[in-house]
Order: sequence, then C-alpha cells, then structure tokens
Amino acid sequence: MRYEILGPLHVVDEKGSSLLRAQKLATVLAVLLIRSDQVVVADQLTREIWGELPPRRTTASIYVCISRLRKFLSRPGQPDPIVTRPGGYMLRRASSECDFDVFQRLVADGRKRLRGGEPAAAAARFEQALALWRGPAFGNVQPGPIMAGFLKRLAEMRIECAEMSAEAQLELGRHQELVGRLRSLVDEFPLRETFYGQLMLALYRSDRKSEALGIYESARRVLDRELGLEPGRKLRELRHTVLAST
Repeated sequence: MRYEILGPLHVVDEKGSSLLRAQKLATVLAVLLIRSDQVVVADQLTREIWGELPPRRTTASIYVCISRLRKFLSRPGQPDPIVTRPGGYMLRRASSECDFDVFQRLVADGRKRLRGGEPAAAAARFEQALALWRGPAFGNVQPGPIMAGFLKRLAEMRIECAEMSAEAQLELGRHQELVGRLRSLVDEFPLRETFYGQLMLALYRSDRKSEALGIYESARRVLDRELGLEPGRKLRELRHTVLAST
C-alpha cells in the first residue's frame, strides 16, 4: 500500500487509487501519516479536527473515525496499520511507502550529486522529485495545527528543490530554457531572492542584459514595498557584473 500526500490525499494499492472524501477521516489519516510510528493522543486529533472549540462527545466521534479509517485501510492478509496505544493511536508504515518518502530521497540524492560536481545527475533527481507533486500537499484536507506546521516544512523543501534544480540547470548551460520557468517562480515566490538571482543570471548568459537589469529593479521594488529591505549582497554583486559587461 502506498500513501500519496503531494497533492490530494490518496491511498493506492494493486486495485488503484482511493480518495477519502469524508473530511474528518481524511484529517485523522493526514495527522497519523505526519506522525507515522508515533502515538497521536486523542486531544491532538480533537484540536486538528475541531480547533479550539470542539463539540461535546469528541472522544466517541474520534473512536468512530478510527473505526471507519481502519475499515478503509484494511487489506486481506495484512496487519491493521492503525494500532491503539494508551491515550491515542499510531499508524505503522513499516511495509508501506509515501510519495513524500520518495521526494525526500530524491532531493537528498540530488543535493549530494550537485555538491559532488554531477549537475546532470542532480538535475535529473530534482526534476523527478518535483514531478511527484500533483498540486498542494494534502490538497483535499483542511489543515489544523499539526498539519499547518508540516505543510510549512514541506513547502520550504519544495522551494529548495526548485532552487537547486535551477542551479544544476544553470551549471549545465541551459540558460534560455530556464527563463520561462524562473519567471513563473519569481511570480509565485516574489520574496525569494534566489529566484531573482537565477533569473538574472539566465538572462545575462542569454545575452539579454537589459532584461536582467530590469529583474533587479523589480526585485528591489518588491523587497522595499513588502519588507522595507534592499536586495542582498549576491543580487547587488550580480547587478554590478551585468553593468560592467554592458
């Protein structure tokens, strides 16, 4: 059995992909997945489902959710992946995999290869990792406190992967091919200076120096308006490099 969280939450087996449409069940499964092989106490599940103002009899409701989730995840001849522990529940994933696991392995291998001077192999790993995403992580689940923290971490990992992928592509000389992608990343993450710098470099190396300088000015305006800051040292140095070459 495989869990997919890099998009709408799915459970995949030999029969195909199943989507949990009941929101409470999806929330419980999401939290158990995030805390795999750790006990999640009932109070944590309560806050995740209902927030700070839960209704009465939440213990019974959680028990029903767990029972329905066990039925949804049960497979003939396989042990129950959800086990009851004092005060809470735990999801065992010893024999299952999650697309997030694959994503982490690909990013780690790509980072190692990039640092080891293998940009082509690194770029391939990063592209494979990014291709796993089908939309916003847990896109069909309303996040609570545990999920919100995990989603922030996951979003940062995805951005870092995109940065390293662009870095590898630049090392391979794929400047012109990168321009469109980097423009999209700048639009999506307007406070991320790395993407501005990579876009400036791609344009500069494509002999589009005036456009590269325009990207610097755009970054300067956005950073000043949103954060009250000037561009960092790397962006300033890149601007001087472009200016010196004109």
